[in-house]
Amino acid sequence: MRHDRRGYAILMNSRGLCVFYDGEKCRCKAYRYRPSGCRIYSVVYSEDEGIIVDDLCPMKNTVSKGELESKGKKVIGVLRMIDEDAAGRIHT
Repeated sequence: MRHDRRGYAILMNSRGLCVFYDGEKCRCKAYRYRPSGCRIYSVVYSEDEGIIVDDLCPMKNTVSKGELESKGKKVIGVLRMIDEDAAGRIHT
């Protein structure tokens, strides 16, 4: 895994797409075992608005209020883990 100079993990992409995306079949190669970030998408954190549905997601209108709330809690948890990991990398 690669990290930026602040210690944050960088998502691995290939040709601008997720490394798990199968362009020929137009689907995720790791769907069953996809990472947490993929499982909670299209719910994201905006520094200006807080927990929101990503406006870029073509399925944005299908996210229920309950799904936004439950996935939003997971987004906050993932962000905390990322911050703790980055802080540990900077201090070591």
